[in-house]
Amino acid sequence: MLAVTTLSVPLLAAAAPGTSTGWASSGSLDVTVDNEHVVTGELAKCTADGPYRAQTQGGATGDVAAFGLGESGCGRSGDVAVAQASGHRFEATVLKRYGGPVITVRTYSAKCATSENGSGGEVSIGAVQGITVPAEIPPNHRIVIPGGAAGTALATVVLNETVTPQPPDGSLVTHAVHIRLFPQGGPASGDIYLGTAACDPFGKK
Repeated sequence: MLAVTTLSVPLLAAAAPGTSTGWASSGSLDVTVDNEHVVTGELAKCTADGPYRAQTQGGATGDVAAFGLGESGCGRSGDVAVAQASGHRFEATVLKRYGGPVITVRTYSAKCATSENGSGGEVSIGAVQGITVPAEIPPNHRIVIPGGAAGTALATVVLNETVTPQPPDGSLVTHAVHIRLFPQGGPASGDIYLGTAACDPFGKK
C-alpha cells in the first residue's frame, strides 16, 4: 500500500461549493513504437468532483514500460482544490531496442493546490536508474538521451516539470517525470508521464 503525502489543505469526501478544480493521476502512456500504438489512459485518476480516491495495481504494456502500484487523492476544502498522486517501481524498456538505457524510477509523487492567487505544486522522485539525476532537482530539469540517427536524441526526460498556459491564468499541470520518445523524429514517438497533478482555481464556473 502506497502512502500518499497529504497537502496542508485536508482532502474532503464531499466537494464544497467553489470555483476551483483539480485532478491527479499516478501515470499515463501514449506512444507509437514501430507503427504499434500503445495507450494506457490516466492511471488511478481522481478529481476534485469525484472519484476522490483511486488506485491501480499497475502492469506491463508489452515491452514498452511497466507501472507498479499507484494511487491518488483529490478534494476540496472550501474554495481550495487539492490533488495528489504517487506510484512506485516504474520501468521503461522501450529504448533498449534502439540501444538506449532501461529507465527505472523507484518512487514518485506529484501534488498541487489552488489559492485565491493561483496554483502551486511540487513533486518528489525517489531512486532513478538509467539516467543521471542531480541530488537537488530544479524545475523543468531536462535530460537528453543521445543515440538517434544523425545525432538526434532517443528521448528527452524532464524531471519536476510544470506546464502553465500563456498568458498565465492561475492554472498549472505538474509532472514528476515526463519521457518523450524521439523528439526530433524516429521509429517511435509519444509521451510517458509519471505522477501528474493539475489545478485551476478559477476553472469551475
